[in-house]
Amino acid sequence: MALFMKTEFEKMRSKELYCFSDEEVNSSAIHAKKICARLTGMTIYDDHYREMMENLIPGFPKSAVICPPFVCDHGSGIIIGENVFINHNCVMLDSAYIRIGKNTLVGPNCQFYTPQHPMNYIDRREPKQTGYPITI
Repeated sequence: MALFMKTEFEKMRSKELYCFSDEEVNSSAIHAKKICARLTGMTIYDDHYREMMENLIPGFPKSAVICPPFVCDHGSGIIIGENVFINHNCVMLDSAYIRIGKNTLVGPNCQFYTPQHPMNYIDRREPKQTGYPITI
C-alpha cells in the first residue's frame, strides 16, 4: 500500500504547515506578482484588464470587478462570487482560500491575510507557515 504524500502546495491549501520556499509555491507566487505588477498601470476599462484578471483568478466572474492596484500572493486561492466589487488597493494574501460571496462590496485599502507563522521563535526561523481560510 503506497502512502500518499501531499505537495507543499496541497499542504498550503489544507491548513497544514508548509514550506513557502518550495518551488511550486514560489512559481505560483511569481506568476501572481507579475500579473499584479502589470495591473498596477491599468484601469478596469483597459482592453486587457479582464483577460489578466481571469488569468490571475480562475473562474473570475464577468460581473465582478477588482479595481487596480491589487496585490495577491497566488490568485488561485481567491474565489469571487457574481456581482462582487472590490475597490482600489486591496491586498489578498491567499495561502489559504479567500472566498467572497456574491453581491459583496469591498471598500478601498482592505486587506485579507490568510498566512500564520509559527508562534515559537525557533520555529519561525524556518520557511514554514500555515494558511487559514477567510469567507465573506
